[in-house]
Amino acid sequence: MRLTRVAIAVAPMLFVLLWSTGFVGARYGLPYIEPMTFLAVRMALVVAIMAAIALIAQARWPSGPEAWHSLAAGALVHGLYLGGVFIAISEGVPAGISALIPGLQPILISTIANRFMGETVTRVQWLGLALGLAGVLLVLHDRSIVLAGTPFGWAASFLSLIGITLGTLYQKRYCGDIDWRTGNLVQYAGALVLFAVAAFAFETRAIEWTGELIFAIAWLVIVLSIAAVGLMYWLIRRSAATRFASLFYLVPAVTAVLAYVLFGEKLDALSIAGMVVCAVGVVLANRGAAAPAPKAG
Repeated sequence: MRLTRVAIAVAPMLFVLLWSTGFVGARYGLPYIEPMTFLAVRMALVVAIMAAIALIAQARWPSGPEAWHSLAAGALVHGLYLGGVFIAISEGVPAGISALIPGLQPILISTIANRFMGETVTRVQWLGLALGLAGVLLVLHDRSIVLAGTPFGWAASFLSLIGITLGTLYQKRYCGDIDWRTGNLVQYAGALVLFAVAAFAFETRAIEWTGELIFAIAWLVIVLSIAAVGLMYWLIRRSAATRFASLFYLVPAVTAVLAYVLFGEKLDALSIAGMVVCAVGVVLANRGAAAPAPKAG
């Protein structure tokens, strides 16, 4: 029981850190490979690993309806969200900004959860969500970098916001009782088909194998697609939708820090202030949100 309480306390911050590295990994690898090809290679490796995990664990396979729900959730979370992020970065949108746009999802999550899922969002939580949004905008306030991305890149970035928002809600509503190992396997397999078709339809599929690309693929496969996504679904099952979504307010700030450390992108006083505002917003958004009773597993 004590270990469970510690895990619940540590898991959100661990998720934020791991999720933030995904944008950095994309930036490392995309100079050497096209986005859909990158994602197809990544998903092929993830499917192989998840299949081995599911078979060794003898995990329960989804029934017919559960399999369709898993495919739908995968199309949203992996297809729209990941596809949008990778296209955006490949089209010149900075990694930090690519983290900022999906970081707006708590606004949509709160509205949808409040209207359609019966979750009560208190005034304090609304204040936290507003502060979180303000903090995100402060973290990456330099509008001149917007010109670095193409219109197609920005459209893809907003598509990623729609994907992660709807995917989070769909996963919570329809996939909570599906074994995460086989459920994720079905999701990744569906996403692999989508990315492979897109790669063959729109890209040359040329790959320049470098140390940076190999490291990026390995990191995104093991740390992001296996560890972080598994942790995400574990948190979704144990948190109210608004509480979980508020964690994404911290992702742009953490991504900005990583970009500074790894790529030398500077942070000014206004960005640092935005991180503080972001953190306060997350605390308030989480305050008083009643989580559902924990599920076994």
